[in-house]
Amino acid sequence: MSQAPKADISNAEFDVLDVIWDDYPATSGEIVDRLNTKKDWHEKTVKTLLSRLVKKGVLDFEKQQRQYLYRPLIARDEYTKKETTTFVSRLFKGKVAPLVAGFANQNALSRQDVDELKALIKKWEQNND
Repeated sequence: MSQAPKADISNAEFDVLDVIWDDYPATSGEIVDRLNTKKDWHEKTVKTLLSRLVKKGVLDFEKQQRQYLYRPLIARDEYTKKETTTFVSRLFKGKVAPLVAGFANQNALSRQDVDELKALIKKWEQNND
């Protein structure tokens, strides 16, 4: 697992990928069941999304008897890292401080968020001194 997706992933495609990351390999029926805990997903819709993710190089599958077993070709943390970098670059010109300031100004940061940010900054300082 290491290649980046060849194309952007839609929100619906991400929802499918997210439940596959939780436990794979998975059949389309298992994926539908997992998605249906959040909202009502039609089997045909899920199969279309799975097909798109395979075409985009994000998923692979293996046929076992009469079922397809799907597995991700990119790890969740790799995808998150890529999307975070893209998001910060696009909206904040690569600067993280305005992003955090926006949350802070709207009181959207919890005490735990602040503590985690402090720990990250401390770790960065130790590694970059």
